[in-house]
Amino acid sequence: MTVQTGIGYDCHPFAEGRRLVLGGVEIPHERGLAGHSDADVLSHAITDALLGAAALGDIGQHFPDTDERYRDANSIELLRLVAELLAQHGFAVLHVDATVLVERPRIAPVRERIRDAVAGAIGITREHVSIKATRGEGMGFVGREEGAAALAVATVERVGAGDPAGT
Repeated sequence: MTVQTGIGYDCHPFAEGRRLVLGGVEIPHERGLAGHSDADVLSHAITDALLGAAALGDIGQHFPDTDERYRDANSIELLRLVAELLAQHGFAVLHVDATVLVERPRIAPVRERIRDAVAGAIGITREHVSIKATRGEGMGFVGREEGAAALAVATVERVGAGDPAGT
């Protein structure tokens, strides 16, 4: 049994006229996050953590922002594709732990919906998905409400004969 861990990070600025999507859940807010896709920083951080754990590159390699196919892409669906990619390479996702950094809105009221969406996308139970949130307390770009960020750690286990390096 081989267990591997990866870390992911993403941040995006707030923008008028955009939806705020975190972990595949649309959250009512006066502004959303700017980006080529739906700018779901949480899904992006988890995607990078999974790819890193399996040594399969990063989100930009698989879904480049220069590719029009991914304009306004649903990032929870991209996360689902990455989970399938890991399975093809012989990896099972054991656990995901993530933190959203955002001053407003509060994440607690939608935390369980986010856990369910992430768990469903990567094919594990919600008991193996931890979603937390913290504020910037008025400091930095998060505290000034200029944007949001997310950090994620993923643990995977090598269960099959796939090539983890993708070669």
